[in-house]
Amino acid sequence: MADTPTLKITLLGAGQEVGRSCCVLQYRGKTIVCDAGVHPAYSGIASLPFVDELDWSTVDVLLITHFHLDHAAALTYITEKTNFRDGKGKVYMTHPTKALHKFMMQDFVRMSSSTSDALFSPLDLSMSMASIIPVSAHQVITPCPGVSFTPYHAGHVLGACMFLIDIAGLKILYTGDYSREEDRHLVKAEVPPIHPDVLIIESTYGVQTLEGREEKEARFTTLVHNIIRRGGHVLLPTFALGRAQELLLILDEYWKKHPDLHSVPVYYASSLARKSMAVFQTYIHTMNNNVRSRFAKRDNPFVFKHISNVPHSRGWERKIAEGPPCVVLASPGFADSGPSRELLELWAPDSRNGIIITGYSIEGTMAREIQSEPDEIMSLKGNPIPRKFSVDEISFSAHVDYSQNSEFIEMVKAQHIVLVHGEQTAMGRLRAAMTDRYKSRDEDVKIHTPRNLETLELTFRGERVAKAIGHLAAQPPQPGDVLSGLLVSKDYSYTLLDPRDLRDFTGLSTNIVTQRQKMTLNVGWDLVRWHLEGMFGKVEEGLDKDGVPTIRVMGAVDVKQAQENELILEWDSSASNDMIADSTLALVTGIDKSPASVKLTTQPHSHSHSHAPEHPHPHADIEDESGPVTRIRRLAMFLEAHFGEVELHMPEDADEHEHEQGEDSNEAALLVRLDEADALINLVTLTVESTSEQLKRRVEAVLDMALSTVSSLNESFTSGVPLLSEEAGLPDTVKDKSDSPAVLLGDEEGKPTLPAISEDAEHAEDEAESKVEVTKDGGDVVEAPAGGETMKGTERPAGEAAEEGDGDDDSESGTDDDAILQVHA
Repeated sequence: MADTPTLKITLLGAGQEVGRSCCVLQYRGKTIVCDAGVHPAYSGIASLPFVDELDWSTVDVLLITHFHLDHAAALTYITEKTNFRDGKGKVYMTHPTKALHKFMMQDFVRMSSSTSDALFSPLDLSMSMASIIPVSAHQVITPCPGVSFTPYHAGHVLGACMFLIDIAGLKILYTGDYSREEDRHLVKAEVPPIHPDVLIIESTYGVQTLEGREEKEARFTTLVHNIIRRGGHVLLPTFALGRAQELLLILDEYWKKHPDLHSVPVYYASSLARKSMAVFQTYIHTMNNNVRSRFAKRDNPFVFKHISNVPHSRGWERKIAEGPPCVVLASPGFADSGPSRELLELWAPDSRNGIIITGYSIEGTMAREIQSEPDEIMSLKGNPIPRKFSVDEISFSAHVDYSQNSEFIEMVKAQHIVLVHGEQTAMGRLRAAMTDRYKSRDEDVKIHTPRNLETLELTFRGERVAKAIGHLAAQPPQPGDVLSGLLVSKDYSYTLLDPRDLRDFTGLSTNIVTQRQKMTLNVGWDLVRWHLEGMFGKVEEGLDKDGVPTIRVMGAVDVKQAQENELILEWDSSASNDMIADSTLALVTGIDKSPASVKLTTQPHSHSHSHAPEHPHPHADIEDESGPVTRIRRLAMFLEAHFGEVELHMPEDADEHEHEQGEDSNEAALLVRLDEADALINLVTLTVESTSEQLKRRVEAVLDMALSTVSSLNESFTSGVPLLSEEAGLPDTVKDKSDSPAVLLGDEEGKPTLPAISEDAEHAEDEAESKVEVTKDGGDVVEAPAGGETMKGTERPAGEAAEEGDGDDDSESGTDDDAILQVHA
């Protein structure tokens, strides 16, 4: 059955919207959740992702990309208010993200505790923080079997990362919010070195093109300076952490270059920002070269010379509003509440003042509403306030614009692109633009824009890649080489190794399950052998170690005459050996009812029925000198039925064809003539030569059918341990394959003493291995004798599994007729 696993992607938030990011990935029984944020435009339960749509006890991993509320604020609710802790799920984020997440959530709890919409308590937050596992960029983490992930720098804010997730070999890149432009303190987002199968990427700005950093900074500082020159106050709504630190670096440098501004104070209205400065100084090593080089020169860029915190006194907002011109960075960035909202209401009626929106504004927030420059706004108390101050928007949100996003998408080279974290219109335009771009280049790349709770199902043809280790890795194989070994599967990873390395590398051991079937049969022993030869072509007869007459069928199943009228079938259990045993059992039980048996035993005679039939079975392999001739005659008859007359060319008759057929014409061959084309079948190599490629293919196809038709099972397939070894040399000895000395014949009838199959298992294990050939399309080809392979039972420690295929490479195995089993993941 084809292995076509399906990846399910369900957005519990940020599906055709900005806010409450929460993406659920489900693949091969594993569940990974990326981000768990709230929607800034809503409050209470309404702000959460659709958490009721997922059984959180099934989550294996929960990954947080960065500390912003719309990506991380719902984490505490999920860990403490759902059944998340009933499962084995783990929570991961980077070290800086965890440190700043603590401060952000403390402020979030403090602000929401004054309302009736509080989602959780400070105690819940403490419990949640204790369960977070911090990781570093580029660190490969394996949280559970079959799942691993690697964080890569994403820019955007301190500690932000994108996750390259590997679930059972399927690679998914989840970007979160990212920036491809290096700013004053952060590195730009990295492009992972591995091309993922699926890219889940933000689409915040759609197809917009944003101005460059230098132009943006110049316009920003000019606006601030102009408002101050006209005697006004400058309000910069911003979140306490993240982009605020970038703005402080810009303002501090600008003030340093303009002495006329030294008397104008720049306030940072956030106690949270003051506490977080220690975190920024701790993680200097994660920032760009500009910050690190300054820090190395004992010039700490986060010790600001022209910026101070606001005075901690009641009514400070009104005092500043009534005071001289100044610049105030106040949180939150959406200006829906807190200091930024109070200052907005106080300064709005004065035309000298100005507000500059410095980040992305979500639909439904005051920061988005005021950009339309209404004549009046509503206060938190419900009173109208005239709006006369200037409104400008300069985005320092550190999101990618269209050119940066499209460039990144093309560099990643994923076959499936899933757009998230974007409003429906912007996301639709980005999808259309990227679709046109790929269509113009005739590239088949799928772009998806799922809505919230709309499950996107992507199907992949899995590929299994096995790593050869131990003895097999001692000599690197060349292209086309066939590697033989045991294929061991654990946690969706595959290892190919020599059976001798099994215990050392996996801790596994092997054993053999021997099955025995006893039955009663009222026919002679020779008649049993006659029927077995008719079915399988050839069987081996001798005595086992206890002197019991034994017939070995296809080197796999022993038929023993335990007593008169009592037979025992014995074989080492495996899928193939069991089939041989089943067919042998069915044949033997029907011997006494067979018309052939009746015919052989009802002729007039005066002797016992126990001796061998007078004539060999017509379907048995021919052992005398006429065997090759009979085989050639049967092949010729089969070919004549398809092509008409077929000529046999012996070496002495081939001179006239030498100039056409080359050196192989010195060997026996069959000549097929069809119309004006000839095909020569070499009876030694069984290869076909012809000047007509079409005739050659037809003859090869018919020859394959002929060989399978005229050959017995014993000739076509060989498995298990043969009774007689060519190394014995003499007809009166047999060599035990378990490396024991040759055993002399032990009975008066000249029958060899046969080694038991189970006794030969240790040695057979060294020779009976699966054959794996790595093909160009990444699949594994496992070669095994089609008649059945000697399969070993495996004792497995908990959590481990082994997939083993054993065949026989003995001199009598007939490897030219081995079947090929292709394994696709």
